[in-house]
Amino acid sequence: MNSITYEQAGVSVEAGDTVAKLVKEGIKSSLSKNVMNASGGFAGFYDISGSNLRPNGEVIAQPVLVTSTDGIGTKIAIASAIDKHDTIGDDLVAMVVDDIVVSGATALFMTDYICCGRVFPARISEIVLSIANACSKAGVSLVGGETAEHPGLLEPDEYDVAGAATGIIDKRDILGPELAQVGDVVVGLASSGLHSNGFSLVRAVVDNAGWNYSRSVPELATPENLHPTLGEALLTPTRIYTKLCLEILQNVGVHAFSHITGGGIASNLARILPKGTIGIIQRSKWEVPQIFNTIKELGNLEQQVMESTLNMGLGMLAVVSPDDAKTTISISQNAGVDAFVVGKIEAVDLANVCEKVTSNTKGVEGGQAVLV
Repeated sequence: MNSITYEQAGVSVEAGDTVAKLVKEGIKSSLSKNVMNASGGFAGFYDISGSNLRPNGEVIAQPVLVTSTDGIGTKIAIASAIDKHDTIGDDLVAMVVDDIVVSGATALFMTDYICCGRVFPARISEIVLSIANACSKAGVSLVGGETAEHPGLLEPDEYDVAGAATGIIDKRDILGPELAQVGDVVVGLASSGLHSNGFSLVRAVVDNAGWNYSRSVPELATPENLHPTLGEALLTPTRIYTKLCLEILQNVGVHAFSHITGGGIASNLARILPKGTIGIIQRSKWEVPQIFNTIKELGNLEQQVMESTLNMGLGMLAVVSPDDAKTTISISQNAGVDAFVVGKIEAVDLANVCEKVTSNTKGVEGGQAVLV
């Protein structure tokens, strides 16, 4: 019986080493002074002694670590279909660190995990460098990661990406449903597009319509891309809100943030409101981006399906007092992100509500929310 090598089994150690060399310098751009060089490189080291300060210089009295993990879902299938992988990083980092900032915490460092059928060094390094670049945008250090070949489990061109991040906050500053109150307003921060949720539905719509990702879609043109293909439009990178939310927190008494991911606006708003309250969002307060209308019309989708799956143009919500709404909007617009007062928090009274009310989402027995 002939002997077989690890490479013949489908795993190339040499290709993995090549990736490590290609991305080494690019990753450095994301590193803060807190990242320590550790001999051996089996784990990342982050010195938190320099992170126990508030923005105003006060020492954090009761430091609490906050962690989150996520992936980017089936949006990867589109990246693979058109062989475009340089926006994957924004999608991954946004999905992870923006779940941390909604608690009021500052994300410190992140690790990534890439599994693939075969390591193509150029492609994997493109993905890792896009993650490092996105970490730089978020002010987060990419302290480590792992790339694994899974021959026989994944096809050579297939891959998936996941990540985890850790942040810090003073215990007394943690945002929670108990802070939101009747009379507050909801400020919506515009999304960049579909972000990284609902792509199983989007891909099914595209497939059923017989469209391909190279199809020209002039109605989806932007100043950055005047002649986009469908694939390019769908791969618009997820907006990273971390730095913007932290700036809002430094200037406004935010009562709650809600990251609009799977489940849509109502589902994610309800979970951050206290029992006995309802967030009433008015659809007329912002203009839904064309990409959502295109998907809806192409798939002949019902409004409820759209709103319970996609962000509909709002990627983050801030619940603030009415007096703080103007400042919140101003800070967001100065950062290049459109913002609008899109709703308010009221005591639950469903007598005058004829739309579908959402409650008890994501396993959280919190408030309720409705789009009207």
